[in-house]
Amino acid sequence: MSLIECKNLSVAYEGRIVVKNLSFSINSGDAVCIVGENGSGKSTLMKSMLGLMKTAGGSIKFGDGLKQSEIGYLPQQTDVQRDFPASVGEIVLSGCLNKMGIFPFFNKKIKLRANENMEKLGILDLKDRCYHELSGGQQQRVLLARALCATDKLLLLDEPVAGLDPIVTGELYELIKKLHEEGITVVMVSHDIEASLGFADHILHLNHDNSFFGTTEEYKRSPFGKRFMGGVQSE
Repeated sequence: MSLIECKNLSVAYEGRIVVKNLSFSINSGDAVCIVGENGSGKSTLMKSMLGLMKTAGGSIKFGDGLKQSEIGYLPQQTDVQRDFPASVGEIVLSGCLNKMGIFPFFNKKIKLRANENMEKLGILDLKDRCYHELSGGQQQRVLLARALCATDKLLLLDEPVAGLDPIVTGELYELIKKLHEEGITVVMVSHDIEASLGFADHILHLNHDNSFFGTTEEYKRSPFGKRFMGGVQSE
């Protein structure tokens, strides 16, 4: 069953349509990479799926018991966010806010979930450290743990390795791959086409008038894939 189904979806950025008449579905267990040139609407689409931006047409429907508020989200970081004056534990706990309902405090169960996710991401020993003191790779692990606190089903990751060195990038990709293997559906925006093809089972290539959605193998054989990968691939 589809977790997310988009039909004839159009999204706009600063009043300009950047994605038009897009239809695709994401099923439980999928690993999807969203690729495309700068300005093609990748981040805008992701924010629309989260309800952070209004759509310009079409529909986004959720299924298999998924609620929009139960999607884990790792956004692109800004300089202001990198300097956020909070502890690692506080930031990870904030990912549980949608699960708290009407109770305005973090109970034992919620704190345990946060600790388990910090341990899973290898940052439990950083729990009391100030976020802005961490390296870029450590900060991304914190944000990934925060996103995990929000969901048991679906992670949306917007350029999770942007600005990281190759070693840290490889480590973070391995963590994301492991989470997917454990049953989390992953949708990731990426400029790294090689890594995308190695990780994803489906590719969504955004183009203003004519986007592509299909399996990774279908993408490699498509005009989109051949052009974006910089050469004609073998059939």
